[in-house]
Amino acid sequence: METEKYDFSLILPCYNEKEIFIDSLERIVRVLDDTCNTWEIILIDDASKDNTRQLIKAGLKKYSRRAIKAFFHKTNQGRGKTVMNGVAKAEGKIVGFMDIDLEIGEWYLPIFIKTIAMGADMAIAWRIYDFNLYSLPRWVSSKGYSILRKLMIGLPYKDTESGYKFFNRKKILPVIKKCRCKGWFWDTEILARAYQSGLKVKEIPVAFIKRADKTSTVKLIPDSFRYIKNLINFKLNQ
Repeated sequence: METEKYDFSLILPCYNEKEIFIDSLERIVRVLDDTCNTWEIILIDDASKDNTRQLIKAGLKKYSRRAIKAFFHKTNQGRGKTVMNGVAKAEGKIVGFMDIDLEIGEWYLPIFIKTIAMGADMAIAWRIYDFNLYSLPRWVSSKGYSILRKLMIGLPYKDTESGYKFFNRKKILPVIKKCRCKGWFWDTEILARAYQSGLKVKEIPVAFIKRADKTSTVKLIPDSFRYIKNLINFKLNQ
């Protein structure tokens, strides 16, 4: 029988985060310290090409009295695989992941934790965009994908792609075992599998504020085509 050592485990997938890592980790720790939950943070570096690995090691020293651990992929495995690895290593009753750039703020953490504690099997962020030149292309792409996703596989959710998802760990483990995608499409797949399994999913509206001070790893046009290809493959093989 697996032990549940903490109330909450937070997975932070990292890839080339040198511009924002130190500040983001500090902000996340501050919010978690203010909760009444016992918690751990799981940092997973997905073979970054910058000095993220060194920054993670420095963070472990700075917060040596907190329950923070780190793992380092030797080769890039993709966001989906990184999160799944984190869930497997988590020791919390509730487990979640968030994008460390904090374009969805750390202040939402207590709301998501409480949502699962109150009985939801899964809590997902529904992004409300701050309209500006930086966020407009992402909003258009997201809306188009949402329409296509509903037409093809019938998911009722407004936003499947947000990097802010929390789970009842016991409920999500059997669902994760069914997932095949290792990359960004995993966000859609995990929701589709959860929906098919009858899990209770709660959508939480959040402000999404695009950061202009960081280098995005998202390549909008090729990533959009990749999503569509994965969506078709999932439809054909589900």
